[in-house]
Parts: sequence; C-alpha cells; structure tokens
Amino acid sequence: MTGYIDVPARLGKSALSDGRLLGWAEWGPSDGVPVLLCPGAATSRWLGFGAGVVDALGVRLVSVDRPGLGVSTPAPGRTFSDFAADMRQLCVLQGLGHPIVVGNSQGAPFALACAAEGVASALTVVSGADEVAAPEFASLLEPDLRGLVERTTRDPAGAEEFFAGFTADAMWDMVMAGSPDCDLAVYQDPDFAAGYRRALTEAFAQGAAGYARDTVLAMGRWPFALDEITIPVEIWYGEQDTSHSPDNGALLAARMPGAQHHVVPDTGGALLWTHAESILTSLLEKAVTDG
Repeated sequence: MTGYIDVPARLGKSALSDGRLLGWAEWGPSDGVPVLLCPGAATSRWLGFGAGVVDALGVRLVSVDRPGLGVSTPAPGRTFSDFAADMRQLCVLQGLGHPIVVGNSQGAPFALACAAEGVASALTVVSGADEVAAPEFASLLEPDLRGLVERTTRDPAGAEEFFAGFTADAMWDMVMAGSPDCDLAVYQDPDFAAGYRRALTEAFAQGAAGYARDTVLAMGRWPFALDEITIPVEIWYGEQDTSHSPDNGALLAARMPGAQHHVVPDTGGALLWTHAESILTSLLEKAVTDG
C-alpha cells in the first residue's frame, strides 16, 4: 500500500480453551522479534503499521481483534484481566513467548493490562487513550468529554448501550472531525484511508457491542496498579495530539517508574504511522538493554 501500512503477510484465527476464536494478522518475518499490537478504537487486525520497517528490523508484528471485533468471538462483560488472559493463551498458541506489546489509542489500556499481568516483556504506548476518569484530569477535560466520562463511571451499562449505537461511518467522521491537519494528511492519503476504512468496517462486522465494551472499559477507572509495572516502558505522543491525553501522557509516564516519555513536535495522533521506525527501533534497543 503506502509507506504507512501494508497488507498482512499472514492471517489466522486461534482457538482459546473455552472455544472462542481470536483473529490475528502478522507482518514481518515469522521468526522475528515478537511485537504484539493492541490496535486503536474500532479497528480490526488488518490495520498494522511500519510498512517495510518491520521486515528491516526483523520484527514479527502481530495484531489481534479484541473479542467482538473483526472475526474474534464476542465475550460479553469481559474485563481487562480477561483480555490479558486471552493474550497469554494466544502467546502460547502462536509461540510469541513474552512479547513486546504496543498499545495505540484505545488499545493503550489493554496493552497496560498485559504489562500489569506479566504478559509483556516491554511496553510502548503510542498516542494512547489516557485514563480520563482519573481525578487529576477532571478540570482539564472539555465539557462534552467530561460529561461522557461521568456518565460512563456513573452508569456503565447505560453508557455501553449508548456506545453500541456507533457505526463504522460514525467513527470515521469523528476521527476526521477531531484531527489536526498533520494527521489528516495521513488519514486522507488514499491508500491509508482505504485500509483504515476497511479496518473499521471489519471491526463492526458483528455489530458495535465489542467497540462499546472496549470504550466503557477504557473510559472508566483502570483497575491495574501502574506503579507496579517495572518492565521497560516508553510513552509516545505527538505535540499536536489533542484527542488522546489531556497532558500528552505526562501523568501516565510519571505513574510508571522508569517510563521514558517522548513528545514529538509537529505531529499528532497519527504518530504510530509517521514515526514507526523510531518507535520500534527505540523499543527494541531498550528491551535488549534493560531486558
């Protein structure tokens, strides 16, 4: 496709012990360094990153459909801990060992859950959806977002029903409306847009329940102790990113001992695709040095 994304080299489904299926996609050499991607909101396994870069760096990039999205079996009422347990099983089934885990956008808290529960050997959060329900952020949120966060924490079941009304087109429109020009240059690139819209359409193939569950989990209080995450951690945000974190990850990084915090000038929430080589190179070096 473009320099941002490429079609998967391998696609498959893995059966978990309870009979559910998890859909996954892979890029790069099959014997490369395992990197597990927790993708952003309402996207499927098809939307990877680092076209060309993963091969050059010897990275085996694996992206997974969370339950209820894409081709993965729904799991109503699932928790962050349930997701980490699913990833632990997948790592055994696919021979990933303890992979490096990357969490992008709404995938960030799911990646953090993997780190907190011992699934990951190292962690990178890129343009991560922050813990907006944290009390430190209450005065920093825009009124509409603050109201939605309060609604989600007060009535998670009602909020989940609300989010279940979203569609692939609504998600696309929301992202386009809230992105700065530097991100739109990526998202509206014809090849990237085609891949992104395909991932959105596939994510909603079973309906919006999977996305709704993800969103309620991500927008509520997170149950894991960030200060107990001791593996190598890198936090990356674009300076012009106004949609993922009220402080571009400063508090998030401060809550994890030893986390390295990067804020990249002149870029926004599309950082995963515009700076894939820097992100992967830095994490690989850090994982080898500290691991």
